[in-house]
Amino acid sequence: MTARVKVKENIFTSNMQLSRRLLQRLAILYQSKLPPLVNGIQKPMKPGGYSDSGADIAYQLQKFKVPIITANSVPSVDQDFDWVFPDNKEGITEALKKGATCFWLNTVLYKGHPVESFFGKDIEFVGQLPNNLDKYDDKMLTSGLLKANGLSVQPQRLVSIQQMCDLPQDFHFPSIIKPVRGRGSQGVVVVRNQEEMNEQLNRLFSAKEFGNALYTENYLEGQEITVTVMPPGRYFIGNKTVEKSTPWSLPAVKRFNHINGIAPSNGDVAVSENSSILEDHELESKEIQIVYAECEKAFSLVGARAPIRIDSRADEEGKYWLLDLNMKPNITGACRPHRQNQDSLTAIAARKIGWSYGDLLMNIHQQRWKY
Repeated sequence: MTARVKVKENIFTSNMQLSRRLLQRLAILYQSKLPPLVNGIQKPMKPGGYSDSGADIAYQLQKFKVPIITANSVPSVDQDFDWVFPDNKEGITEALKKGATCFWLNTVLYKGHPVESFFGKDIEFVGQLPNNLDKYDDKMLTSGLLKANGLSVQPQRLVSIQQMCDLPQDFHFPSIIKPVRGRGSQGVVVVRNQEEMNEQLNRLFSAKEFGNALYTENYLEGQEITVTVMPPGRYFIGNKTVEKSTPWSLPAVKRFNHINGIAPSNGDVAVSENSSILEDHELESKEIQIVYAECEKAFSLVGARAPIRIDSRADEEGKYWLLDLNMKPNITGACRPHRQNQDSLTAIAARKIGWSYGDLLMNIHQQRWKY
């Protein structure tokens, strides 16, 4: 163990007084199957069900002396499934039998998710409430909520498989097509005329990945950023304990090197290759401060209990609009030897305030809750 890690351990156990709380034995859950259809809409599943980020979390927190319960009692550093448990009743029960007292819900939750049957027991959780994640995974519903509360959201239009060619004469191009329950940039495409619109709608509906409806909104040509919003709680920042009484934002990350107007999926291009923290003068600008305030209000509106990430993009006048609220942001990290380029957008943001990937995880872990 390096001296640097030892220092971090001492900081967290002495200054944050976590020694008692770290006795909680943590298991990481991953997504074991597709979530159910909701009104004919399907949320696609990431290959591996976030087992990669789950293994990153477990591996890094074990380095910080958090007691980690793993599926394999001697996990291999490069075998994701050695570190994590499936999010079904059998997987959760197995973790409990092995001694788990806390679960990191690194999975796609929904109403009726198996983890709900374990609420009310003497178990702690890191992550969102299933009902909230299920509800606000609907991008149109969430955008409607944000707009109704005065936040900057672009007009949107639902397009069903039955009406995909029945668009109004004044439909705005360029436009962007998105899945209603999307995952990252999967299925997101820019169209610049009616012909492209029809072609892409036919392709997306024929693939049958996203269900029977998609939605469209105006495509913005300006800079794209993403903001991670953290829950209220006690944090360790800059060598001191800080109490945050309201949601708060990590520094904004800008996206670049788009492909056909869209930031590529991190499964295709590591976000560390097309993302970076904004320059200091940009971070301090009025425009970015407004984005932070709107993102923090959005956090409260959706009843989040763990970090969320909100993507925004500027119009030609420089005004930022909230585009996508992600209740379950990716949380990969460059911690295992074969994944040194796998920092997530949230991990990149955290480094700006002096947090390593391990510091980020420890601070998120600190905000765990009981139902």
